[in-house]
Amino acid sequence: MKKISMILCSVISVITLSSCGAFKNYVADYSIGLKTVESPANAKQQFGETKVVNFQDGTTNKYRYEDDYIYIVWYVGAKQFNFDLTNKSGHTLKINWDDISYVDYKGQTGRVMHSGVKYTERNNSQPASTVPKGANLSDLLLPTENVYYVSGQYGGWREKYLIPCVYSDAATRDAQASAYIGKTLTIMMPIMIENVQNDYTFTFSIDKLLNDTKK
Repeated sequence: MKKISMILCSVISVITLSSCGAFKNYVADYSIGLKTVESPANAKQQFGETKVVNFQDGTTNKYRYEDDYIYIVWYVGAKQFNFDLTNKSGHTLKINWDDISYVDYKGQTGRVMHSGVKYTERNNSQPASTVPKGANLSDLLLPTENVYYVSGQYGGWREKYLIPCVYSDAATRDAQASAYIGKTLTIMMPIMIENVQNDYTFTFSIDKLLNDTKK
């Protein structure tokens, strides 16, 4: 299994202020591995040899998947999936954003929004994007269920973490964060190539808690 280590939340403790004073939050740091990449089984033609490679871009761990049609680089952030997609197919690719789905660590399926979509319109239909041959598309995927609004003077739009990671103390973090080890996150991304829908499935596993003080 290809493994990578990604920081879903900052390893630096977050300090927040309220009328009750300062509260120190302890943040869980997870290692995530690329468990599987399922490429289309009944494509118009064979996709050739597939490759999954882990690499480091500066201080950021990323991974890329490649076949004869696409070259895609992923970086999983604390709240969203970032990707760069290159069209190798020799034909125009089409991405129907409404058809992309996300399965969270609880096994619940939902839709995603991408860059440029307003939070207030996150549940509306999103126009498809085309990628000409040889061109590149840089975008992100954010689960719509993770977007919510907080009212009040200090309110506004908020985004939940892909995996819960903020705790009140180290002991609680170590006890509760470890429950997510072994769970998975999945992105199902259909890509249209010559009017044929090719379903790609990227599954990531939560391998371990990097800052578990019990070890």
